[in-house]
Amino acid sequence: MEAAWEVARERGFAALTLKEVAERIGMRAPSLYGHYASKTAIIDAMFGQAWEQYRAAADAAQAALPEAPREVLLLVARTYFAFAVDDPVRHQLMDTAVVPGFRPSPAAYAPSLAVMEQLVALLHRLGLDDPDDRDIFTALVGAMVEQQLANDPGGDRWQRLLPRAIDMYADHTGLPGPKLQGKP
Repeated sequence: MEAAWEVARERGFAALTLKEVAERIGMRAPSLYGHYASKTAIIDAMFGQAWEQYRAAADAAQAALPEAPREVLLLVARTYFAFAVDDPVRHQLMDTAVVPGFRPSPAAYAPSLAVMEQLVALLHRLGLDDPDDRDIFTALVGAMVEQQLANDPGGDRWQRLLPRAIDMYADHTGLPGPKLQGKP
């Protein structure tokens, strides 16, 4: 898997081949077919692994949730934001159609569903039960990630704006609590 991630990070998913992965780990391509039947199978495993990694990060954040509802949302947003910008290639596979026609298998998709179920439960505890509110929250955080990656890679321009964006979202949904603007 690590060799496949290396290829994707260096050359993109289009350049990912079983031959390239096999060469990096000192195998011949036919030997790798015993582990992965195709390039799609490797990408599927990578997708599942990426969501499992994020699930672990989300679980750790859940264990340290603050009391104030807005701060809860900010922690969730920052957790995902940091995870995504830490590895843009992994983020692309998780959240964009970077591989045309790729659809994850049910097993690889399961961790992403578990993450969304956890988010839905968390938003429910905050009184945010409208599916549109969920969609707006995930779109807002995702857009902030995309802006960071596209316009300030390696910087913190959009990361710094997360408290303001969460305040706007919280104001719109009527979420109580002190304003986040100005919090580091």
